[in-house]
Amino acid sequence: MFTTIVSFIIVFGVIVIFHEGGHFALAKLNGIKVNEFSVGFGPKIYSKKKGETDYSVRAFPIGGFVKMDGEDGFSENPRGFSNQGPLKRLSVIIAGPLMNFVLAVLLLSIISFNIGIPTTTVEEVFAGKPASMSGILPGDEIKTINDIEIKSWSDVSSAIASSEDEIYMTVDRNENLLNFHITPVIEEETNRKIVGILPTIEKSLFKSISAGWNQMVFICKSIFGFLGDMISGNQVEGEVIGPVGIVGIIGEAANTGIMSLLFIAAYLSINLGIINLLPFPALDGGRLIFIILEIVRGKPVPPEKEGFVHFIGFAILMGLMVFILLKDIVRLF
Repeated sequence: MFTTIVSFIIVFGVIVIFHEGGHFALAKLNGIKVNEFSVGFGPKIYSKKKGETDYSVRAFPIGGFVKMDGEDGFSENPRGFSNQGPLKRLSVIIAGPLMNFVLAVLLLSIISFNIGIPTTTVEEVFAGKPASMSGILPGDEIKTINDIEIKSWSDVSSAIASSEDEIYMTVDRNENLLNFHITPVIEEETNRKIVGILPTIEKSLFKSISAGWNQMVFICKSIFGFLGDMISGNQVEGEVIGPVGIVGIIGEAANTGIMSLLFIAAYLSINLGIINLLPFPALDGGRLIFIILEIVRGKPVPPEKEGFVHFIGFAILMGLMVFILLKDIVRLF
């Protein structure tokens, strides 16, 4: 239980620091006065003022905030958020979710580098399997399958999985191109098509970053697909979970190993980035909509009207949070 709680605080702390740090950094770069940078909500348990900003840690580690002067209305301070041009305000708002994606790419890149990137060169050939029987040897670099260029090991897996019968594989062996006809078989344990080869694994910083980016994009697409199915009323796999459920997931990941914990942290960071960009009042995406309206109209929406809309949105979000929290508690018992 102790490991679970500590892991939850660390994971959420890092995600919140990156998110709010994005808002904070752009606010400072744009000369906006920041009154407080807080990790957590509720009563303060630590606070230190440095310059004009109060840096604090609060009791409940499930979020955080950057309190800018004039953020919620009129300010006489020329450095107030509300007195800045729309593009400056837009950059400050969008920087938070953007940093969530940056954090995700960083964490997924670390995972990829630690595990290694599979190349298109064969490391091992299993005796008695189709590749071995066809003459494939360790060290062969796969160039094409069915005349389609192979650029990654995922291309190899996809080509084998999608084959109807025999595949035509071209490999580079000591700078000589050799052709092989191979008939995949079904692996009983996984019920997938295989030819009986494993790739060489390499550790490359550049390729790890590229793999981290590609995995982040893939996760984004899956989350958008899930949200789209929910909105359209289609049946979805899985369900929405709240803070209690997240604590459990983080605890399981922490017990599995550091790489699992990093993946969950990356996944949660992407979720936070996407959710915050949704065009809903009180979220970053809702604030972006008002700034875009201001740019289109040539004048801002009256602060009291915008504030009322965000208040209603916040109330709805809090109600939804309580509902999800209750579902989490019921699920526990």
